[in-house]
Amino acid sequence: MGKTRGRRSDRSDGTEQKLYLQLPLLEMRVPEPDLIFLTDLPGGLDSKEWIASHTIGFFEHINLMYGTVSEFCTPSTCPDMTGPGNRQYHWIDDKGKKARLSAPQYIDYIMTYAQKSINDDTIFPTKHGLEFPATFESHVKKIHKLLFHVLAHIYHMHFKEVVLLQLHAHLNAVFAHFVEFNLRFHMVEDKELEVLDDLMVALKLTPPKQSGSNGTLSAVTAGTADSSITDEENKENIGESQPMTTTSGSTTGEVICSQPLSQFPPVEPGGTSSEPQSNKSDPPSSQVDVEMSADEVSASPSS
Repeated sequence: MGKTRGRRSDRSDGTEQKLYLQLPLLEMRVPEPDLIFLTDLPGGLDSKEWIASHTIGFFEHINLMYGTVSEFCTPSTCPDMTGPGNRQYHWIDDKGKKARLSAPQYIDYIMTYAQKSINDDTIFPTKHGLEFPATFESHVKKIHKLLFHVLAHIYHMHFKEVVLLQLHAHLNAVFAHFVEFNLRFHMVEDKELEVLDDLMVALKLTPPKQSGSNGTLSAVTAGTADSSITDEENKENIGESQPMTTTSGSTTGEVICSQPLSQFPPVEPGGTSSEPQSNKSDPPSSQVDVEMSADEVSASPSS
């Protein structure tokens, strides 16, 4: 029998298949004690300096991770910016109007905004004598929220490609570091993080949540893709009260940049380095259903 073409993101019973919850793919490059060490504020250091340095690091790592799969993220394959549980994200322009964008354009806007903010000395001061502005926290929280949208989209739409590139352990490590830091400094709201609650539980970053009147645990069992899609997960990131525009409208702005397709330095299989692996690696040997049709692999644009 021939292989089914295209993505199979949903089961026949309507539940979403989540490849990133399968047990062989829950490995990380960074041990838990190191995560705690990486996120704890060192004594004598200004918390804003610590947050600023992590924000820059998260931007660079997530931008690089997206760069490894960006050739598979096109307006045709990802016409909407989506996350797990059918969560859909819309871009909000400077006038407060909501725009529905394709995933690559939405992520391009994110990276442009983050890069401009980081390079702005009035927001991220680098010269002696300059102070952090009163609006620093709001800027950083927005950057972290948008970067989380990128992570959610990668896990939802492109985790298969990440596994084929043998970068899933590095992606999990970036995600775990990001979550640990945000749980400590409260940069991202819980309603944003909830779309990947099951992954946080599976990676043992948070305990299973209690649900129901009898106090039973809604634990996520690693190795299964079953996860209930609630009405809350189906809500849009932004309220419906704001007007909608399309990519052809004039309210979306014209801030577009080309994403760097930087490659990670190679890491030997089974190594302990926290450096990301090359995107030229052979498929992993883990016995997980990550089959990919020839049409999907060859869908990337020629250079």
